Amino acid sequence: MQFEPHPLRSAVLGEVHARPFSAIEAPRRVIHFAFLTDAEHAVADRTAFAAFCEARGQRGPASGAKHHRIDLADCALRWEQHAEFTTYSWGFPSADRTPFETPATIYMQRMRDLPQPGPHLVSVDLFYANERNQKNWQSAFDATSLAACRTIEGKAVAATDFHVTADGFVRILLLGNKLSPLQAGALVLQLLELETYRSLCLLGLPTAQTLQPAIRDFEQRLAAITTEMTVASGLDANRPLLARLMELAGELEAAASRAQFRFGATWAYYQIVRARIEDLKEVPVSGLQTLSGFMERRLAPAVRTCTSVEDRQEKLSDKLSRAANLLRTRVDIELEEQNADLLRGMNERTKMQLRLQQTVEGLSIAAITYYVAQLVFYASGPFGLEDRPAGKWFKAGTVIVCALIVATIVRRVRRKNGPG
Repeated sequence: MQFEPHPLRSAVLGEVHARPFSAIEAPRRVIHFAFLTDAEHAVADRTAFAAFCEARGQRGPASGAKHHRIDLADCALRWEQHAEFTTYSWGFPSADRTPFETPATIYMQRMRDLPQPGPHLVSVDLFYANERNQKNWQSAFDATSLAACRTIEGKAVAATDFHVTADGFVRILLLGNKLSPLQAGALVLQLLELETYRSLCLLGLPTAQTLQPAIRDFEQRLAAITTEMTVASGLDANRPLLARLMELAGELEAAASRAQFRFGATWAYYQIVRARIEDLKEVPVSGLQTLSGFMERRLAPAVRTCTSVEDRQEKLSDKLSRAANLLRTRVDIELEEQNADLLRGMNERTKMQLRLQQTVEGLSIAAITYYVAQLVFYASGPFGLEDRPAGKWFKAGTVIVCALIVATIVRRVRRKNGPG
């Protein structure tokens, strides 16, 4: 019996095996590179790596695969694609009697067989050897910044000074004492990831340093506008202030949007670095600082700087929003007052028009009454009513009746076409 699988079942089950490590044995030299790759770069890099594998009779990465390993005649190559970067790790057998005796540039030549995937960020030169064969290993590093620790219950020593050498590599030394090949492979991958994610984490620092002067400028401009708000009055004064606030808010949001991804990635990479260090379960080496100690003194301040800049952006955005709402409310109130004045003026004009209309109606009633009465008098002429003794009363009554009739008709027309 077969069940219909969930569309994401394969991805979920495969995620726990997304970054497998390979067993390695001492002595070994690992040359590791990391390149920033966007979506376009990633597609081109996958194509180039597949062609590289095919040209050497190797199977390329499967469709959608995020990692692939091939064994060549003199080395092994591990390729990985991540959301933001791609790594190439070359593993070579080593005959060096002292750490990093063979220049890394000799091994680097193999990377030139592939086109550069994107902007280069990380180069690591890792040397894995048996501890008892390396007595004077500390001389390979700068003593002032050397960090080291024992790990895997004291079976291994990991050391680095985090300096970039003249050939462009950060050196990491791994000395094993009865390490199994799988333990060594896992530890090598852990150390390579530690340096890779440390570098990626620090990408946020230049962004934060670039934004700091701009944020100070935003804060000063906002302070100037809010100061003007306290003394400004009237619609003509407040409208320009509101326009300046909206312009400032737009600039701030644009800057925050550009930095949002970088700061989010910085914090995520920092958490990965801390997790990798915690997994080491460090035991201090006498007289040397630990990797975690180095990170706390050098990496943590950079992350706090990024967090501080991000917080300042958020707080400044909140202040801008409150100031804009306050000023917008003031402008709305002034517009309402202005509209109320216009309505009062319109009401006065309407009243004047009504009084004028009533005056005109009175005059029109008189005029129409006069003409109607004259028509009545003209029509009654053949009957001689005006010459009779009651002729004057006839005229008076005719005028009164005509006036009443005309006034009634005008009132009805006015009620029908508008308020009385």
